[in-house]
Amino acid sequence: MSNLTIKDIAELAGVAKSTISKYLNGGSVSDETKLKIKKVIEENNYEPNAFAQSLKAKRSRFIGVIAPCLDSIVTSRVIMSIDSTLRENLYNPLILNTSHNKNLEIDNLESLSRLKVDGIILVATEITSRHKEIINKLKIPVLIIGQECKGVKSIINDDYNAGAAIGEYVASLGHERILYLGVDEFDIAVGVKRKAGIIDKLKEHNIKDIRVEITDFTAKTSEKVSYNVLKNYDPTMVICATDNIALGVIKAMNSLGKKVKEDISLSGFGGYDVSEIITPSLTTIKFHNEEVGKIAANSIIKMIDGAEVPDIQTIGFNLIKGNSIKSMK
Repeated sequence: MSNLTIKDIAELAGVAKSTISKYLNGGSVSDETKLKIKKVIEENNYEPNAFAQSLKAKRSRFIGVIAPCLDSIVTSRVIMSIDSTLRENLYNPLILNTSHNKNLEIDNLESLSRLKVDGIILVATEITSRHKEIINKLKIPVLIIGQECKGVKSIINDDYNAGAAIGEYVASLGHERILYLGVDEFDIAVGVKRKAGIIDKLKEHNIKDIRVEITDFTAKTSEKVSYNVLKNYDPTMVICATDNIALGVIKAMNSLGKKVKEDISLSGFGGYDVSEIITPSLTTIKFHNEEVGKIAANSIIKMIDGAEVPDIQTIGFNLIKGNSIKSMK
């Protein structure tokens, strides 16, 4: 029978519609009745509408995941890890992409709540007062990845110490004229903490010639910004807030007839696969993205179950020493 309904199943199994609903939503049904219903469902290849079930069930088994983009290697790795871990625990991820649209991000928080998901994971680049207002109104657990938000459980990268690690390494190789390409400070993790770690460590080594320029997360914009800077400024080292920014700098350097390492040393953050493939291989920071996803998925499930999780969980990193930085000593 095609387009089988709950009413049809009830008639074929000889039970009430309410009994079918209980069965589908994990309610109390006798073993004998379960076998009858199961046989009808299997014989007719019936697949229940999960969203319709969630409207009546105490738990929908859906968890909303809001991502700022899906074309970022780092974000995609985190999302894939969340997806696999949730599915292993019999939860269904409902992934929504906002394309860095803050208003859409806020709309999605409200929409997911109306869909009665059991919890929400927000991969954030910025937390505004409006975000906080909406999250505080929601009656379901919300977990934030990437940014710290007071009163909301958060998972963050150790951006300050990661920045300090790059700063220490660059200083140890004798670089004293440095360009840092970062992003706007609305992104607290990358725009503020990561930059602060780098600058603080460089200044600790009495490096005074540090130029800071702002770009965005795209290689295209970073190419334009770095091209205009490098036309008139000759650093020995360019530190980039992300590997994507570093790729833009490489293109700009090529246009200016400059070679990575030989003319200007270069580093990034992210640990993308392409960082190892390019020549010379890029010195970078690799965050534990798969670990972030697993911890996020397991944490939101604990929160749904009413278990305690830490207010802030900080994820570590590795300094990948590529071949893109020349020793000046």
